[in-house]
Amino acid sequence: MAPPPPQRKNPSRGPAVTGGNGRPPRRMASRDAAERAAFFARREAAAVLRRVLRGDATRRSAGSIKSLVYSPTVRNKRATFALVCQTLKYLPILKEVLGSSGVLNSKWKKQEELVVVTAYDILFGQGTAVSGSAEQLILANKDILSSALDRICAKRNVSSVEDLVGQKTAVKPKPRFLRVNTLKTTAESVIEELSKIHMVYKDDMVPDMLVLPPGTDLHSHPLVTNGKVFLQGKASCMVAVALNPKPGWKVIDACAAPGNKTVHLAALMNGEGSIIACELNKERAKTLQHTVRRSGANNIQTVNGDFLDIDSKDPSYAEVRAILLDPSCSGSGISTERLDYLLPSHSRDDQDDASTSSRVMKLSAFQKKALSHALSFPSVARVVYSTCSIHQAENEDVVNAVLPLATSLGFELATPFPQWHRRGLPIFEGSEHLLRTDPEDDLEGFFIALFVRKAANGGVEEPSEDVAVEVPRKVVLRRRHGLRTFSSLRLSRMILCSNRVLW
Repeated sequence: MAPPPPQRKNPSRGPAVTGGNGRPPRRMASRDAAERAAFFARREAAAVLRRVLRGDATRRSAGSIKSLVYSPTVRNKRATFALVCQTLKYLPILKEVLGSSGVLNSKWKKQEELVVVTAYDILFGQGTAVSGSAEQLILANKDILSSALDRICAKRNVSSVEDLVGQKTAVKPKPRFLRVNTLKTTAESVIEELSKIHMVYKDDMVPDMLVLPPGTDLHSHPLVTNGKVFLQGKASCMVAVALNPKPGWKVIDACAAPGNKTVHLAALMNGEGSIIACELNKERAKTLQHTVRRSGANNIQTVNGDFLDIDSKDPSYAEVRAILLDPSCSGSGISTERLDYLLPSHSRDDQDDASTSSRVMKLSAFQKKALSHALSFPSVARVVYSTCSIHQAENEDVVNAVLPLATSLGFELATPFPQWHRRGLPIFEGSEHLLRTDPEDDLEGFFIALFVRKAANGGVEEPSEDVAVEVPRKVVLRRRHGLRTFSSLRLSRMILCSNRVLW
């Protein structure tokens, strides 16, 4: 094959090939763009990884891997998600390689997550790198790192890195559920738009819930980014529907972040009435605020404070009619969806019975305290207690422990979604009113308990026009519309802001 003819030079205009057909420059531009995208994705992945690992180490996570990646602060979500997941998968090997080679010295310790992400990407991933201190560090030591990796493989008598990593739990594909935000649009309008490119149908149980094929990625779809639909699991949506708040009510969402259930409540109330959404964690409170803004709901007040600090006897809360309590829990029902099997703590948890671990027992104690507090509000007619846990200690045991108090205050258990086949574990009389969902149902593992206050004449104080809830005889009372000024969280622990205030 003859060599290509030499390119002629034009000293006054630079290289002769600068455009026109433009294929070489276009390829170079494309390569440069890819390198820049990889550069910034590593920084975003390192920031997410730092939060994930710190939260996992202290068991005080600010969110799941998915929620952190798909937060509004991350721009290149797809690349960042892949980098975080793959780096976690290879993390033990990467740390061993970096440690044995001496590359991760004290100078780089403060940027450990960035070095680890970059090492994964260059050693096992794309291998695309541009100028950057971490990139130059790994590239300059690539031979040393590769030799260290070969020694580790030889020592453990394996032929490939994949044998070192081992198999991680795979996520069983589930349908893609999404909830139509009726504050902004209708299910029919969303179906009309999505059906052009996806197979979509209405769920037969949860109103305004649509079902799409597994693996459907809508995170960047305009319907999602502008808040017309929310990517929310079916089990999660069943919680707000079970509470069934009426337009004009005053409602508390006690542990509200990330806010999907909060804005679902607002939609069920047609944007009328008042919702007080509490979240103690400052970072999660910011996520809650973003969710509220995206939903367009104007009847939600977000509070960076502790629900337990509210004085239920304060006159400001005399007209609170419903409380949704979805407190901190182990997350065992969504651990696969959360990708918890990628976390360093996962292997440690396998050594213990997680359902009776000290962490679950502490969570259970808090949950009992929070549920007792929710039931203490004088005018509350409906309380939903829910978790995304599969552990009896956080579900049936909590309800059973609080049931005597609930009965003394005039509450009884009602049956949310009576047509649903999976009920509570039969450990006490009345557990058939409780609701569980399970991955076998192509859903997350959730638990729902609904407390309804009886009226003085023996009926149920609040009507339930929704077929999703089965309660005893109904007595219709006059709806209260008056709202009082929110107050009484300890000022040292709260920041009150309306949904129009920017963080």
